[in-house]
Amino acid sequence: MRLSVERRSLRLAQPLRSSYGSVGERELLAVSITDDAGASGHGEAAPLPAYDGVSLERVARALERYRRVLAGSGKLADAQVIQACRDADALPAALAAIDLALWDRAGRLRGMPVAALLHHSPASEVPVNATIAALDRAAAAEQAAAAVREGFDCVKLKVGIEGDAARVAAVRAAAGAGVALRVDANGAWNVEQAVAAIETLAPAGLELVEEPVHGLAHIRELKERVAVRLAIDETAAQSGALGAGAADAVCLKISRCGGISGLLAAAAVVRASGAELYVASTLDGPIGTAAALHAAAALAAEGPLPHCGLATLRLFTGIENQLPARGGRIAVPSAPGLGVDPL
Repeated sequence: MRLSVERRSLRLAQPLRSSYGSVGERELLAVSITDDAGASGHGEAAPLPAYDGVSLERVARALERYRRVLAGSGKLADAQVIQACRDADALPAALAAIDLALWDRAGRLRGMPVAALLHHSPASEVPVNATIAALDRAAAAEQAAAAVREGFDCVKLKVGIEGDAARVAAVRAAAGAGVALRVDANGAWNVEQAVAAIETLAPAGLELVEEPVHGLAHIRELKERVAVRLAIDETAAQSGALGAGAADAVCLKISRCGGISGLLAAAAVVRASGAELYVASTLDGPIGTAAALHAAAALAAEGPLPHCGLATLRLFTGIENQLPARGGRIAVPSAPGLGVDPL
């Protein structure tokens, strides 16, 4: 198989700020594989250095190693190809690009959407939350009100930055009591700070707090001290975290899990622990977001799936949103493969 890699840059309509800093531009590596018969599939590598510590250059080096693996893959099955790539360089963000391209090619070859390859009866749509990017409380309230008018019944905003309490209160007032409200601290706090912050924000009525602190030990300690439900995101990368049952919910991401195959395997571990799971984007492009939707559709067929953080293409400017949310849900692409056009 032949591998092609191209660098792409996406710009957010409004910078998204978190405790890590501000993201205004998103750089991705668009990947295509083509077999000897001319059948192709598209993937995407979407590391986010401030979030996962992985640079685009590091992913590019891994993909170059995979190029040699793919060139000599011959008649290997797709699972064997992925294993050979993993043996060459076990970098999840790079493996995800190849995994997605192989799934896309498989769906195209069989004339089926990827979700139908993953499950005999996948969900046709996935519930999603709206992301509130504004830092000013008035602008955040306007975004929340607009999201509710569009049909979203769950909104999420970043905390661990200045003005959290006023912004959360404004979003709750604008969204109304019937809308689920999530906050994501990206591990900004230590345990004592998290207890104080959650007690301050809790009167707004929080569905959950995502990654309030980093690390399983700190999550466990915090869970004993607050009544609000906790979710882990970055901590989910820690050894043993997926099955630990330390939090009420676990956020899974295509890039961190090494693709669709890895995400489904991770989901099985999380569910066996008794925790809920949901799927989210790390500001992925259309390919990565579509892959997450197909995986979520398969997971939803096996049990209830909370709102997923996949309505993120709407945050970009200058590209078509191929996966728009309608009524707070995104329809899973029904075209063969991943069902979206690559960048």
